[in-house]
Amino acid sequence: MSASRIRIVHLDVAGDDLSLPASEAAAFAVLWWKSLALGCVTLAPEELPAPDARLRDLAAGFIADQLIARAPRFGPPPYALSDGAPFQAVDLEPALAPADLLGDLDAIALAPTLPAEQLSVVVCTRDRLGSLKRCLASLLALDPPPGEVLVVDNSASGSARPVCDAQPGVNYLHEPRPGLSIARNAGVRAASRALIAFTDDDVQLHPGWAGALVGAFAGSDAEAVTGLVLPARLDTAAQAAFEHDMGGFTHAFTPVHFDQRFFAATVDLGPQVWRIGAGANMAFRRSVFDRVDLFDERLGAGASGCSEDSEFWYRILATGGSCLYEPRAVVFHHHRAEWSALLGQMRSYMCGHVSALVVQADRFGHRSNIRRIFVQLPAYFFQTALGVLKYRRPGRFSILKSEIRGWAQGLAYVRDRAWRRRTEEWPGEGSPYA
Repeated sequence: MSASRIRIVHLDVAGDDLSLPASEAAAFAVLWWKSLALGCVTLAPEELPAPDARLRDLAAGFIADQLIARAPRFGPPPYALSDGAPFQAVDLEPALAPADLLGDLDAIALAPTLPAEQLSVVVCTRDRLGSLKRCLASLLALDPPPGEVLVVDNSASGSARPVCDAQPGVNYLHEPRPGLSIARNAGVRAASRALIAFTDDDVQLHPGWAGALVGAFAGSDAEAVTGLVLPARLDTAAQAAFEHDMGGFTHAFTPVHFDQRFFAATVDLGPQVWRIGAGANMAFRRSVFDRVDLFDERLGAGASGCSEDSEFWYRILATGGSCLYEPRAVVFHHHRAEWSALLGQMRSYMCGHVSALVVQADRFGHRSNIRRIFVQLPAYFFQTALGVLKYRRPGRFSILKSEIRGWAQGLAYVRDRAWRRRTEEWPGEGSPYA
């Protein structure tokens, strides 16, 4: 399926005819109830046409999941198990009482009405002017609008200034020192609001994104909120492979709390903090940067590869905080279109993952991070190779080779004592799990 174009279709279960016609291209269907994303399904060409009744059957399951996760009468919100999957403790007596379920769903789907003046939005960019224009167009169409928009230009020449000057209400900041974490930290220092959100220049934002983030913070004590990342296009084999073979950024369509239950249950196994979300769609209370410091500038694009976002979530959890995944906050990500770019991305992701594991082990003494580098990741490579051989997937094999190269590149950080000693300079609070 990843070898051909995949059509993305957005369907509103509350009003649309859901049937999909026959097509030579596969279909990636995202089902909505008004402003609430319910779930998605990929249908191969041989599964098309898909009648309205079939997709409504799928939607019914998605709707049930939403009601159980979000309707207060079903019990408390779900929290993350050790693998990041949501666990819902349902209160049976009120759940079985007669109710207007579609009325409940309508109430759940109402977009948050809170203003977003307390939200600063930071977009870090580097020499991708076309992508930045597209991102800013969606950002300036947000309803409600954020209180502040900051573009941190991480290019050497300041190439994004003309794009930002042409957009009213966009504040421009040039940070020529290369590195995504450096750029993000510059954005944190410059931001003036109590909540700080980050997105990337290769993202387009759903109109309700800012309001959804503010609503998520208002309804919980989480210090970090992440949201749903859907693909913007699946036109090439590389885009389809990232979304389907590698899982993309798409996560669950129901909220999940990553709290001390999740961290305590997994600290000896290696907490799967990457399941909390994606850096392309994340926000924080400003106070958390005072509590656990800024992003680690050894990590991220332009440095060791990536995982500066997941390391920060790890730090929040390890010091007693919590994170919330809230898929009401939706963005659309433009995956890399070229196969060579995808392979480079996967190599960078794995290298960055290994470097973040080293930092987490050094910072908190959690040796499960080192065990993941030398035991869990090689086991993953081996199991993936078996699957590639069994199902004859040459594209996945080339991705696997890039991942292994990234892992080997990341091992340099295990051996680099000078690089690792910089962890000792961290001024944040200690871990209750040390």
